[in-house]
Amino acid sequence: MPRKLVERELTVEGPRRGGGVSRRRRSVTVNLGESPLTWLHAHGHLEDRLFDAGERLRADFERAQLGPSVTMRWDPVRIKGSGEQGLTQTERQLAARQRFDGALANAGKGLQDILWRVVCGGESLAVAEKALEWPARSGKLVLRLALDRVADFYRIG
Repeated sequence: MPRKLVERELTVEGPRRGGGVSRRRRSVTVNLGESPLTWLHAHGHLEDRLFDAGERLRADFERAQLGPSVTMRWDPVRIKGSGEQGLTQTERQLAARQRFDGALANAGKGLQDILWRVVCGGESLAVAEKALEWPARSGKLVLRLALDRVADFYRIG
């Protein structure tokens, strides 16, 4: 299967001479075939609704910055009326964390592990099944159940 490469635009915040923050834009090439969800979707194992739910969950995971971090952030002071809808980066991060936690709670305790591993951690189903000590080929069914509940939470029809 040919690699599907997509250009994504990233916004990088950096210091500006007069104080405040300047935004620089750059684009990166991303191989969508590297994601376990994308692979499952491309091979017909996940329908569009479940794929979209997984992508929304992963996006909230990344926005909430729940992955490992190696440095601290030095946020500028908020100026009234600036930013997305007047929210600071920290407030947007907290909102994403609340959505992420709500989606996992809606999935249920028994299904959260597979979501963490495959959707957020990028593990393949085989690796996740082995780590969770599940029978081979059971992960796909469990992942579909979990993503269905996440889709309900995000109201993806």
